[in-house]
Amino acid sequence: MPRIVLPRDERVNDDVRMEQRVSLITLGVADVGRARTFYEALGWRTGAEPGDDVVFFQAGGMVVALWSRASLAEDSGVADGGGFGGVTLAHNVRSSAEVDAVLDEAGRAGATIVRGGAETFWGGYSGVFVDPDGHPWEVAHNPHWQLADDGSVSL
Repeated sequence: MPRIVLPRDERVNDDVRMEQRVSLITLGVADVGRARTFYEALGWRTGAEPGDDVVFFQAGGMVVALWSRASLAEDSGVADGGGFGGVTLAHNVRSSAEVDAVLDEAGRAGATIVRGGAETFWGGYSGVFVDPDGHPWEVAHNPHWQLADDGSVSL
């Protein structure tokens, strides 16, 4: 693969380096409207218009988007095998009771609860729900991490 060379004034330490952060996660979905309804039932808010082909949610310091799975695969240049992609999303909370409350809320919104809240091998408490498009979300309380008032996590 060819190396991309930036002009000297855009280099860091004379090397091109990717900053250690995630800006956007796009979830490929079968029906954008249905997916939007699900996430809004969890309390998420968007500025997207009804019928928009992509929906963006501000999620702390990053963005989560919903877009057609076929369009996302085409745009990304990958073949969509339709199976588990080896990625899970996580939502950390402040207590074990909050894990159970979020899992209950997700279930009422239409998620499948695949692992109810329980103590973990790493000393925390977590459970997992799967959204209507098959994206797994771990809901976790990790007593070893700090959760700020805005929901951001510090190791």
